[in-house]
Amino acid sequence: MGEVVKRAFKYRFYPTDVQAAELSRTFGCVRLVYNKALDARTRAYATHRRHTTYGQTSAMLTEWKRHPDLAFLNEVSSVPLQQTLRHLQAAFAAFFAKRVKYPRFKSKKRSRASAEYTRSAFRWRDGHLWLAKMDEPLNIVWSRPLPSGAQPSTVTVSRDPAGRWHVAVLVETAVDSMPQTEAAVGVDAGLTSLVTLSTGEKVTNPRHERTDRRKLVKAQRAVSRKQKGSANRAKAKLKVARIHARIADRRRDHLHKLTTRLVRDNQTVVIEDLSVHTMMRNHCLARAISDAAWSALRMMLEYKTRWYGRNLVVVDRWLPSSKLCSACGKLAESMPLYVREWICPCGAIHDRDLNAAKNILAAGLADSNACGVDVRPQGNPPRGRSTVKQELLRATAGIPAL
Repeated sequence: MGEVVKRAFKYRFYPTDVQAAELSRTFGCVRLVYNKALDARTRAYATHRRHTTYGQTSAMLTEWKRHPDLAFLNEVSSVPLQQTLRHLQAAFAAFFAKRVKYPRFKSKKRSRASAEYTRSAFRWRDGHLWLAKMDEPLNIVWSRPLPSGAQPSTVTVSRDPAGRWHVAVLVETAVDSMPQTEAAVGVDAGLTSLVTLSTGEKVTNPRHERTDRRKLVKAQRAVSRKQKGSANRAKAKLKVARIHARIADRRRDHLHKLTTRLVRDNQTVVIEDLSVHTMMRNHCLARAISDAAWSALRMMLEYKTRWYGRNLVVVDRWLPSSKLCSACGKLAESMPLYVREWICPCGAIHDRDLNAAKNILAAGLADSNACGVDVRPQGNPPRGRSTVKQELLRATAGIPAL
């Protein structure tokens, strides 16, 4: 029996007109309660320097329901309203822990509409799902089966900007670890090649956004020509959202297939601790970096290696992986981005990305041997560590040059 984890299985569903109207009302009430609670907490601290707890916001919700202008809050299930207050509490906890920025208000036009139901607000029986305030089960397209005997703990219903309805079912299930292997791989993320592996393989960057850019530009121009607030503008915006959804779906599918293959074939995966947020400030590369989705790639590797008993090693972002010779350890003085191949004084001819992947693997193996697996650097260490080159020389001693 493998490790028991919580997994969310997401499916498309097609609501009836009555269900769609009920869910739309619920989405609106959830957004309203979240924004009012955020405003109340912000005002309390700005005026009296007083922190507001979840219990206090829950009491506020009770008072809001008694107000004549907000009586419509009683028409929807109370569980999603309480859950959105818990989400706000979690957002403040993450903010005070300095992991995220200050919580923002939910926009009616830009935010993804969603509502979360706990066990007291839905009924699950024989593969059918009923939500509170609904007489009929949801018409769910079961594209893949739930784990045998799984009982949903929470259900999240959402509607994306493209008008698609989804239901995410959270269950506890056992994940079996994959067979042990001795293979290890270093992964260098890039733009020309999405990733370059230390084995010499280069995975081509699909550039999904660039592929559909002409359609996207045409659809966006159509939106700009429509009158604001008109039905035609809403239709044009829906076309733009569908193009964005297609791009995102293809990108996510490609990353899932790539990360699953890396985790299945290797016991240890070594990646670089990239500061994607900082790199996005480069306006010449921001669009391409966003399309590559390096953060999503790392996130998938993190939870898949944890699930399947693999090791993920994250090396220091200040490691000069591109400038360091993987054969002799000599550090080049400079390495502009346009230099894709270079020759070391020792005679080794390096492909820039492949050399970086080898150095990432060597540094990761050296760190994991010294500190254990799942090494993740904290903060920004000094740039000029004298031990980096020595560790790489020891680690790369038995790796043949390709």
